[in-house]
Amino acid sequence: MERSGRRTARRWGVAAVASTAAVAVALPAATAEAAGGPSGIAAKGAFLLDSGPNRTLWGKDADTKRQMASTTKIMTAVTVLGVKNVDLNKKITVKQSYRDYVARTGASTADLRTGDQLTVRQMLYALMLPSGCDAAYALADTFGSGGTEAARTKSFIDKMNKKAAELGMKNTRYDSFDGISRAGNNYTTPRDTAQLARKALASKTLSTVVRTTTTKQKAANVNRTYYWDNTNKLLGSYQGAIGIKTGTGTAAGPCLVFAAQRGKRTVVGVILNDPTNRYPDAVKMLDWSFKSKSKVTLRQLPPSAQKD
Repeated sequence: MERSGRRTARRWGVAAVASTAAVAVALPAATAEAAGGPSGIAAKGAFLLDSGPNRTLWGKDADTKRQMASTTKIMTAVTVLGVKNVDLNKKITVKQSYRDYVARTGASTADLRTGDQLTVRQMLYALMLPSGCDAAYALADTFGSGGTEAARTKSFIDKMNKKAAELGMKNTRYDSFDGISRAGNNYTTPRDTAQLARKALASKTLSTVVRTTTTKQKAANVNRTYYWDNTNKLLGSYQGAIGIKTGTGTAAGPCLVFAAQRGKRTVVGVILNDPTNRYPDAVKMLDWSFKSKSKVTLRQLPPSAQKD
């Protein structure tokens, strides 16, 4: 049996290099960080949401637009699952163009093999755990409409923007199905992303996917098993962590959308562009929310796993 899906990590390529000047909106200094919240958060933008009552807990530049890298894929998944009567067992055949795309852009990959057939459900794991841009391409190509791949992927991105509008994400715009933005017009805010994460976690299918630390998925038509590790190191490290997505880009910086559940309470957090280390900031934010103090040793990814 051939093992695939764990390859040397690929970083975002030149396609992700875009100036943040077009999307960063300056706010008065007084609004930068709300008083009484977690201290010492280095992230340029951050937000905490008490998910159950949909109540804001704290924010730092919560409404400043910033690029979001692979956290874009949360909306990719939400858009797929929002398709009427979506069949999660529908088989998708991997095209060579999906592999060529990740090779050309230097993107993170699930190492999907040309000709293999995987279900929509399996593609969601490929999208969200190793942050597969090939899986994002496959889903956009499958659920968009039009006579060409270009038309279908554009149509899918339009659906992502429509979904953002439905969710009230007024300061969010997508020009990409995976976060690789050529023009820099792929942006969001911490507040908007928290609402998206809340929506994602309300899906039983997606909440199951994003809390999975590692999985193996067998292709339907060939004797090949894919092994994927979740790039979110909070999973298995922080008490109650339940997801949801990492992202790193040249312009976006390190990003993290995260959530933890203790008892019946779920807290969602967002970090956009953390110049130091997003995980310690996430721990500080969650600890402040839960009024706890955690000593966390982060789960280590295998050397072969993707880094995002």
